[in-house]
Parts: sequence; structure tokens; C-alpha cells
Amino acid sequence: MRESTKAGIADPAVAERLKAGIDALGLALPDEAADRLLAYLELLGRWNRVFNLTAVREVQDMVTRHLLDSLAVLPYLPPGALIDVGSGAGLPGIPIAIADPSRPVTLLDRSHKRVGFLTEATARLGLKQVVPVCGRAEEHQPPRPYDIVVTRAFASLADTLAQTRHLLADQGVALAMKGALPTEEMAQIKGDITIRAVHPLTVPGLNARRHLIVMARAA
Repeated sequence: MRESTKAGIADPAVAERLKAGIDALGLALPDEAADRLLAYLELLGRWNRVFNLTAVREVQDMVTRHLLDSLAVLPYLPPGALIDVGSGAGLPGIPIAIADPSRPVTLLDRSHKRVGFLTEATARLGLKQVVPVCGRAEEHQPPRPYDIVVTRAFASLADTLAQTRHLLADQGVALAMKGALPTEEMAQIKGDITIRAVHPLTVPGLNARRHLIVMARAA
């Protein structure tokens, strides 16, 4: 990865931290992906000074806790259209869209302020396959259900499913990004949705537990 002048982040240690993290995750990203990821961080940093989009302030920490944490789910994504529910600052949806530019991605958030950022970010980054939407998950009515519904630090598993079940295609998967293994939450999953898999995630440079809970309609 060459040093990015587009990103506006002069510290080469930031680019090197991102490169090392991508390599540690074993990911092969498109040629321009690293530059776009750094450009996204630069834009997030500028907006964050005014609108407080994320509590993470240091760019090095953003690389680990935002970019690499989001990219860690890539090996577990099946093909198809994805919706990032409660997207906030675009996490994990924007890093996923940068890493997989052919995948249709919807970024759903109820805050006009955050969706304003998402709209500018996707335009500046040239993410033409990404659609920011302002609204609540339970009220969102897409033209067709999504193959993947992903959430990150959104709500309990039961509440997440209650709000997003109608967004999930019959053969789709709901992916919940969690910290510690939510054993009690998992025990509350009943009905036509079952837990298909649980994947411990290793995020390079992050000394914290991460898990991906994969849910789908029962056969």
C-alpha cells in the first residue's frame, strides 16, 4: 500500500498500522481500498470535532477499533445485499463497502446528523453502491428484503431481531457484532430465528473480546 495523500493523515504510522492490520486479518482488498479507508478516517475526524459521531478520538485507535474491527467480519459475509442497521458513523457498513465495492450496501440510521455525514462520506469516497437512509429499523420498508442484516453494538439480540426481522430475506443471515459472548442474550432467541454459528473475532491490536453471532430463519 502506498502512502495516501488523499487521506489527509500525514503520519505514516497510521497507514502502516492499517496495512499491518489488513495483512494480519489475511484480507486481499482492492488496490484503492487502503487509500479510501484512510480518507474515510480523515473525513470522520473532521466531522467528529463538530458533531461527536464517535467517542474514539485518536486516529491510531480509530484504525483498530473502527476499521479493523469492521473488516474482521468480511470472511463471514455471504454474497448479496447488506443493510447496516444503526450505522452511526458508517460502521461496519462503509469499511465493508470499501473492501467489497460490488456489494450493494444500505446504511440505516435514525439521526439526520449522522445520515448527513454518511451521505457526504459515500459521495466523497465514490461509493456508488451505498445508499444512506434516515429512519428507524422497525419502520424501514425496503423494495426487497436483504441477504444480510448486520448490527454493531446495537441492542440485545432479541431486540435486534424484533426490530429487523422483516428486513431479512428468507435465506438471509442476521449478523450481530458483539464484545464478550452474550450467553444470556443467546438463550433468549426463540421462534423462527435460530443461532447458526458463533465466531470469535481477533482484531489486530485490540486487547478485547469480540464475537460475531450469526442468526438465520429455521429450516
